Amino acid sequence: MPRIVLTVIGDDRAGLVHALSDVVSRHSGNWERSQMAELAGKFAGIVVVSVPAERTDELTAALRSLEGLLEVSAHPGADADIPAEAPEWRVDLLGNDRPGIVQEVSSVLHRHQLSIETMETLTREAPMAGGQLFEAHVVVRPSATSDVAAMRADLERLASELLVEISVAAGSTD
Repeated sequence: MPRIVLTVIGDDRAGLVHALSDVVSRHSGNWERSQMAELAGKFAGIVVVSVPAERTDELTAALRSLEGLLEVSAHPGADADIPAEAPEWRVDLLGNDRPGIVQEVSSVLHRHQLSIETMETLTREAPMAGGQLFEAHVVVRPSATSDVAAMRADLERLASELLVEISVAAGSTD
């Protein structure tokens, strides 16, 4: 069955997932995977659905009925997952928030040819010290030519420069 990747965003309110899942279900779609969150008063997410080939256009058209509730964009997805070539690595970061942290960390990951599988970031109040803490949890997959030891060394060097804690460990923890 073909896969469709849906990106969704709308003003946060009850019933958004129900409305989207109802349209998918009515067109024989199967909700396979999603990541959704409320961010700054908006509800945003990405959803992978599979749908019978003969119903793809019908589902895509029906998603327009959600206008005013959710903005939905549909994109063709891969028909099958690509098998993993290398084990995952988890990179966790915690430190004082400041502009540029994501850019600097992603530069190191890119330089070492690491593909980001998932990334979650957030800011929160620093207990007792005041100010904001920045926290990131990134799951990466090295390429066949990636040097994980060099990546780890570069991230540790970056942690020193940014005055943050960075840990790198094999495998992801869910």
